This record gives sequence, structure tokens and C-alpha cells, in this order.
Amino acid sequence: MIATPPALLIAGHGTSDTDGAEEFRAFTDRVGKRLAPRGVSVGGGFIELSPPPLGEAVGELVAAGHRRLAAVPLMLVAAGHAKGDIPAALAREQLRHPGLAVAYGRPLGAHPAVLALLRERLAQAGAAEGDTVLLVGRGSTDPDANAEVARAARLLAETTAVAAVEYAFVSLARPGVPAGLDRCAALGARRIVVLPYFLFTGVLPRRVADQATAWAAGRAGVPVRCAAVLGDTDALADLVIERYDEALAGDIRMNCDSCVYRVKLPGFEDRVGAAQTPHHHPDDHGHTHHGHGDQHAHHDGADGHHHGRRR
Repeated sequence: MIATPPALLIAGHGTSDTDGAEEFRAFTDRVGKRLAPRGVSVGGGFIELSPPPLGEAVGELVAAGHRRLAAVPLMLVAAGHAKGDIPAALAREQLRHPGLAVAYGRPLGAHPAVLALLRERLAQAGAAEGDTVLLVGRGSTDPDANAEVARAARLLAETTAVAAVEYAFVSLARPGVPAGLDRCAALGARRIVVLPYFLFTGVLPRRVADQATAWAAGRAGVPVRCAAVLGDTDALADLVIERYDEALAGDIRMNCDSCVYRVKLPGFEDRVGAAQTPHHHPDDHGHTHHGHGDQHAHHDGADGHHHGRRR
């Protein structure tokens, strides 16, 4: 008898934007259809803000008979959610479902497929060789995550026929969008294309566009265009499947060299070894407390290291 392959659990952050949440659910369906020929079941859930909660998605897969899962964080950078919140939530689900085995994969990162999609969005926005691109990430209190956005900007600059690629953040980190646009203009940008480094639409990508439009309204000499988010595509679906396969058979290593939960970076010393606690999703009515294990669960990543929860 052929063994049933482990199910794929896609873990999303969640958004209060209904269109963004629906794009995630449609994307989960897309991945499911692409894996159907392999007999792989696919579920998806959020750690906060949007239904279905991650615990419900796990419960449905367990109810269908799955005892092995590979979880892929549907995120572009490894910030606190990917390093702490999701592993903690998975540890909680293992307490709720004894015997459940979970392999944890990597975030998507600045993968060549992601860079190719960014170039597509630039082309769709009419970017030309003389334009300056401002790549705008979510922003984090984790310096390692912010550095990943800077890395993506540099990789995009090295692989795209534009004048330059700068970066900014829409929340929690500097430079913000207006300051990033100021920098582009100060460096001599003739036209700027704002490129959101986001998978789907939502509150923050809309804020990026609004801030860029407001900045441009007061500076007629520097035209600004806004590109679209990466979106629900086959290329992203194939990358998630690559991360699924890697989690089950590959050598998975988080970026631990500069992780604030393992390394004493100046100004972040108090985060080393910080306990992680899962989000309690308001739609997850199956939550029960399991003593200290539920509130301070540690989950070993595939690299064998503990990651603490971001603050």
C-alpha cells in the first residue's frame, strides 16, 4: 500500500482587509490543485486577524487522517512571525493533537522566482531603464528581517535594467515611504516606481500606495508610479511547493547568523532566548490552555535551534 504523503499547511499572517484574506485563500486553493496529482492535501490558516485560524486548518487536516504535516510560512522575510509565532502555534497544535509530526519549512525569501515576479510587476507599471525603484517592505522590529528587504533590493538592482533600487518600510522601521522617496529624489531620480514587497493586497500595501501618491502630489517634478503586489500566481505556488519538498527532504536552515533570538546584537541583547507564545486567534474556539506548555512552548526549527517570540 502506498503511504499517504504528508499534508501541506500554509501559514499566513492574516489581515483585516477582506480582499487580502480572500487572495490568500484562493492561493491556498491554487497550491492544492497543483499538488493534487501527487495526492498531497493542502490546508491554510492565519495566526491572527483573518479566518480560518491556523489551529482550525490543522484540526481539519488531522480530522482527515493526517498525522504528518509540513508547514510553510507564507512570508517573504523571516521576522518574528516566522521565527516565533508560527513555531509556537505549531507546538501548541502538537499538544492539542498528540502524535502529530510537523516539519517546518522556510519563508519564501528573495528567491529567483520572487525576483522574477518583482520584475514582472515593474514591467507592468511601465518601469524604464532610467527609473529608480523604491522597494517597500512591511518593516519589523527584527533587524535581521529588515536586512532581508535590503538584500532583496540589492538583488533586484543587480538583475533589473533600472537606474537604481532603494528600499523603505511602511511600518516599524526606517526609512519610511516618504523618507525613501526623498532619498530617491536627492539621488537624482527622474522618475520613481514604488514596488511593494508584499504577497497580496491588504492594509499595508494600500498604505504604501496612499503615501506614495501623497508624496508625489507635492513634487510635480518627480513622477511616481506604483506597481502591484506579487499576487496569486503559479510561480509563487511552485515556490511554496519547493519549500514543502525541502522541509520534508532537505537541509533546512533558518538565517541564524544574525538572529536576535540567538545572537547578542547591540541594542537587542534582551531578546536572546526569549520565550515564544502563540497568537490566540479570536476565531479559534478550540483553544484550551495546556499549562506552561501552551503559554511558553518552544518549537525546534529544522535547524535544531530554538527561536524566541518577537516583542
